[in-house]
Amino acid sequence: MAVHPTAIVEDGAVLGAGVEIGPYCIVGAAAKLGDGVRLLSHVVIAGDVTIGARTVIHPHAVMGGESQIHHNDATGTSLVIGEDCVIRECVTLNLGSIKGHKVTRIGSHCYIMAYSHVGHDCVVGNSCTFANGTQLGGHVTIGDNVITGGLCSVQQFGRIGRGAMLGGMAGANLDVIPYGIAFGSHAYHAGLNLIGLKRRGVPRPNIHALRHTYAAVLLSDEGTLAERVAKARAQWGEVPEVAEVLDFIAAPAKRKICPVRRHGQEMDEG
Repeated sequence: MAVHPTAIVEDGAVLGAGVEIGPYCIVGAAAKLGDGVRLLSHVVIAGDVTIGARTVIHPHAVMGGESQIHHNDATGTSLVIGEDCVIRECVTLNLGSIKGHKVTRIGSHCYIMAYSHVGHDCVVGNSCTFANGTQLGGHVTIGDNVITGGLCSVQQFGRIGRGAMLGGMAGANLDVIPYGIAFGSHAYHAGLNLIGLKRRGVPRPNIHALRHTYAAVLLSDEGTLAERVAKARAQWGEVPEVAEVLDFIAAPAKRKICPVRRHGQEMDEG
């Protein structure tokens, strides 16, 4: 363990084996740092924060700041960060809130680039990559393997499904399906993340079933959305990726599903 003489580590903080705390870092009394965690410099760990093994946090990041809510009470709230994450400069990850489920969670193997923000009560899956300036409002749920472009944002209570991708400067005020791609200041679906599916080794027949499902459920105007989901489930529901998409669409949620950009259609870009 190595603690720079200019760093402040409050009594009560738990430091694992091989932890490195660089110049001018502040580690609060309720912090728990796993083995091999590295705080490079000027990092603030505030509140009940657990950081998984081998995670590296770059200068001026603030882990565990209070939820950005008027008249907030941070009592009993926490932030949990998984293993092997890289958190770049000036990232802010807030504690959970009393009004939510009291904890904000970041999965393992995530790469969160500079100036990104994760609000209170968010749940971020494993192996997510957030480009610079990604902003998540409170109560957002992000699935595993999600990629966000620079300066994109997700409105509070929004959901971004597993394996989805948000384009740069996208504003996701509605939910994005698993394996979907979304663009635009008022985000719309622009297809499936086919490259991501192929990289993860999803079989070609499953990808074809997903494409049929996308067209049948989101591009079709026949019947209600629920009816289209039921029809797709009967036809392709045995494909795991299709079942995941259909379950996501059918699940109770605060936000509706993002609309689809049809060929030749002009969408509102704000």
